[in-house]
Amino acid sequence: MLRPIAVEVHPLQDHRLMLVFDNGERKIFDVTPYIQGSWYGKLTDPAYFNRVATNGYSVEWADGQDLCPDELYYNSVPATAFRHTGNKFREEHHGTTHRPL
Repeated sequence: MLRPIAVEVHPLQDHRLMLVFDNGERKIFDVTPYIQGSWYGKLTDPAYFNRVATNGYSVEWADGQDLCPDELYYNSVPATAFRHTGNKFREEHHGTTHRPL
């Protein structure tokens, strides 16, 4: 079986991504360990980080930073603590909801 492909991406707080895969799974990927050096260091800017998009295979940013599709799927965790509200995902903590950046 082939690895599922990310078909939607939603930026969250703390350099995390909410990913929706073509098999219906919703997972969270932490980009923090990848933000090193001048190239990926651009992702520390919240406005730039939030411009992430899918490209039909993986996710990428405007200047070309991308992540390996295998990394996205196999190193992400199930999104059980998030709910979809309108066109945004909201993180839930102890019965309260916090709006992502």
